[in-house]
Amino acid sequence: MPQVSETSRRGRAPSMARDERRAQLLDIAQDLFARLGYHHVSMDDIAEHAQVSKPVLYRHFPSKLDLYLDVVDHRSEALVAAIDESLRADVTSGRAVVRALVRAYVQFVEEAGDTFSLLFESDVTRDAEVRQRVEAASAAAAEAVCRGLRELAGMPAEHAQLVSTALVGMARVAATARYRTGAVPVDDAIELITTLAWRGVGGFVDRARDDAGVQPSA
Repeated sequence: MPQVSETSRRGRAPSMARDERRAQLLDIAQDLFARLGYHHVSMDDIAEHAQVSKPVLYRHFPSKLDLYLDVVDHRSEALVAAIDESLRADVTSGRAVVRALVRAYVQFVEEAGDTFSLLFESDVTRDAEVRQRVEAASAAAAEAVCRGLRELAGMPAEHAQLVSTALVGMARVAATARYRTGAVPVDDAIELITTLAWRGVGGFVDRARDDAGVQPSA
């Protein structure tokens, strides 16, 4: 009687086109890395959950680190897209810029679920390449806000960069804390964090108006 392999017993995944298979593997790896951490997930685990053989997995991703970096890039691209969309929606005032940033982070974390940890709480950031990829989205967000601060408040570039980085950090920490407790509704959280942040940033804008002799609008 022919022997039945372990893979055969648990069943094989249906045949997929290459791009579909890659997307499936990324989704499965993303979930496992987010729930268990990089060091507690093996390529065997990912292959088993995807119901594919390890050779199939390695045809798409040469190593676990390559797979992890692709997962991080995928999450980073989603966050940058959320920030870009939010900033395009309403940036007619300084407060609107701050609110757009806060809204992007709060809504991203809410929709991403536990996978937000791959960007904000990665357990592999001692690796320089991972750290660079993990920080890419936050750096892009800070740069977008920095441009707004320079235009609205006339701040020196290095000052605007530091303040925008602090704003991104505040939005990120508050968004993750709100998600974990679930105590504050999304819209309320956005308004609370925006109000707190704008009380500080708004001072720079008011000072710039005073220096320029511009009267605040009614």
